[in-house]
Amino acid sequence: MLLARTLGNWLNLSTPLGLSLALAGGARVRRGPRGLWLADGYRWRYPDGGAFTIGNVISTHHPDIDALFQRRDGLLAHEESHAWQWTMCAGLPFLPLYGAMTAWSLLRHGNLATGNFFECQAGLADGGYHRHC
Repeated sequence: MLLARTLGNWLNLSTPLGLSLALAGGARVRRGPRGLWLADGYRWRYPDGGAFTIGNVISTHHPDIDALFQRRDGLLAHEESHAWQWTMCAGLPFLPLYGAMTAWSLLRHGNLATGNFFECQAGLADGGYHRHC
């Protein structure tokens, strides 16, 4: 299964996109566990939040992603779930789908995550969100 996600996100170009954005944003990129890439020290303002995933690349503004994962138990699993979502959405279609779910959540619940299918499936608590599906 891990190979399917890794190959899928390379073939759908989401991992190359994630690596390119992480490097362009000044992040330090290295291989991580379970076929993921970890990028810490991301300097661009957007997207904000604890961490974000594009393909198999987990990026954060935090200067030490390992310390972030130690402090926020479950965050790595949450972001890995998003890597699978990139695979299942065949790459770039994930972006408008995620955007639509975020807009729906904002309209329906007044926040960006509670009604967002992708965040609920990844685990709201693991992602640092306070409301639950």
